[in-house]
Amino acid sequence: MNQVASTGTGAPALVRSEVLGSIKAEQLTCSIGAQLHGVDLADSVHDDDLFAEIKALLLRHKVLFLRDQTFTRAEHVAFAERFGPLRNHPVTGSDPDHPGLVHIHHGPDVKRMQYENAFHTDGSWREDTSMGAVLRCVECPPVGGDTMWVNMVQAYERLPEHIKTQIEGLRSRHSIEASFGAVLPIEQRHKLKAQFPDAEHPVVRIHPETGEKVLYVNSFTTHLVNFVTPDHVRFGQDYAPGASDLLHYLISQARIPEYQVRWRWQPNSVAIWDNRSTQHYAVYDYWPAVRKMERAEMFEEKSI
Repeated sequence: MNQVASTGTGAPALVRSEVLGSIKAEQLTCSIGAQLHGVDLADSVHDDDLFAEIKALLLRHKVLFLRDQTFTRAEHVAFAERFGPLRNHPVTGSDPDHPGLVHIHHGPDVKRMQYENAFHTDGSWREDTSMGAVLRCVECPPVGGDTMWVNMVQAYERLPEHIKTQIEGLRSRHSIEASFGAVLPIEQRHKLKAQFPDAEHPVVRIHPETGEKVLYVNSFTTHLVNFVTPDHVRFGQDYAPGASDLLHYLISQARIPEYQVRWRWQPNSVAIWDNRSTQHYAVYDYWPAVRKMERAEMFEEKSI
């Protein structure tokens, strides 16, 4: 059986599978994603060695997929908490009996999709950013409703060198008010922003565990905050188009297929992903069919 080479550069070797400990990992694309075989996630709640294998594979492949996982909601939360503390979402809320577990339900009575069907990194509008998430499918359409993930380490690595030089040291703002809050009445929108002021993050962040450089802008990003310097602006009219065009170009990198993996859901399928190095997009092509998901989102101990 082939062994995968190190993926510290964001570009894994062209192999099909690897075995780490008791787990077989089947690589799904050349850049991101692996399906795990021979593992029950519920076992890793109390098995430190098994959890360590899963985490090592997550850091390597950035998103992991499993089929036929029948764990309980309590086990879902307990597994996710091994990566880091969970938080409730201020707009969607969470399960009253299992704090941190969010129900994402869509069907005939819910036609509007908001910010799931856009490339994004969960919770980048927070100062203390999201480490990752564990998503389980409860019910899904017979066809459609896939989710896509993007390797944002590779997206950075393959930028032209002059763009890397230009964005070095740049920082950007991420807003829940301008995304989830945009549909709220103005008083509620302002209240949401007071609770979660726009967060400022580096355009290129360093992954705290792998040391990789990551392109960290997405659909929650509103603008670059320190672009207006003599190096970038000759005249006042350079300001808006220069900064916005650059940000648009950077955000568009997530749409490149060579950096992506696409996953077709089945009931009891699970995805585990690293929000520090990926973006994702829930494809909304299935209305009025029903799609029910449950997600636990893990957070880092400090802001970046």
